Amino acid sequence: MLTKEDVTWAYRLCLDREPENGKVVQVLLESLENRNQLVQSLINSTEYKNKYGKTAPKQPSPFWHYLSAFDAIGTINKYAKAKSQPSPYYATNFLGVKMRLEFYPTILAARIGTVEPAPIPANWHADIAEWASCLRSVDLSGERFVMLELGCGWGCWINNLGVAAKSEGKRVKLYGVEADQQSLHFARLALNDNGITENEFVLSKGIAGKAGSVALFPSISPEKGGGGAAIFSPTNKQLSDATNSGKYVLMPAVDIGTLIKDEEILDFMHVDIQGAELDLLTEIFDLLCKKVRYIFIGTHSKQIEAGLFDLFMGKSEWKLEMERPAIFTLIDGRPVIKCDGVQAWRNGAFD
Repeated sequence: MLTKEDVTWAYRLCLDREPENGKVVQVLLESLENRNQLVQSLINSTEYKNKYGKTAPKQPSPFWHYLSAFDAIGTINKYAKAKSQPSPYYATNFLGVKMRLEFYPTILAARIGTVEPAPIPANWHADIAEWASCLRSVDLSGERFVMLELGCGWGCWINNLGVAAKSEGKRVKLYGVEADQQSLHFARLALNDNGITENEFVLSKGIAGKAGSVALFPSISPEKGGGGAAIFSPTNKQLSDATNSGKYVLMPAVDIGTLIKDEEILDFMHVDIQGAELDLLTEIFDLLCKKVRYIFIGTHSKQIEAGLFDLFMGKSEWKLEMERPAIFTLIDGRPVIKCDGVQAWRNGAFD
């Protein structure tokens, strides 16, 4: 169902202006069924064609195609800092979070000394669905915001949500788990750069998994996207093959229950672990039900998405609040992922 905010933002993005008046907005709300129809109507208009000519895109951004139980764009705008100042040494995002060039040189080089606008419908890192879901967790928390980011890289979400929570006057405790040592170093630098003190975060090296187990972690640099799918509980042959290939390193598993044992509630868990999401969350589902208020999951296949639906909908307490499917292209008749999907679930047991 379309909202007035949908129409307003479609006008801003497609025609670079506000709607003429409330009557025009109401006509569109009554005549169109969804965002895709709305955007198509604007880019097919004479005004749009006169404005952009043959350079006009033929298709609207796929990042508009999310389903949300809350005001996603309003949530992003709530936290966007109107007066963020650029720094000659950092790229600064819409929350005021600063990022060093060395985190992603090829991506951030052109952004150093600038402040990025709100990611509507997306920026270089994430889209409306992911940004809004993550910021939603801050809204749902109390006076203290506690979160865990699995595969935290340079500390993207512990930085962004830590800064957002502190801007609301909340105390924070931020946990990050990452297998790559250089990324952990970057995470510590970023947290310090963004005013998050040592007693407000815990960084752990490893991969989330069963206590006492090990996993094989791909040797891929953060600049090339990081990660790749880890192999959990590898067989002796997998261990041998990985050692000989040099493409994996042996990594200890970090037991999440032990890591957050002193926390009564985990307000937010961000899970984007390159295809291992369903296996891990199935393994720790009882812990999620008892302790986690809100969870974001980056999905990497239709099978994972379906499995997550089965897992969370099997417990009536869990409510789906955001969903955007993974985006694929077809190569030789096979689906190849272009962009992770999004699912965000709310644990009604803590309402």
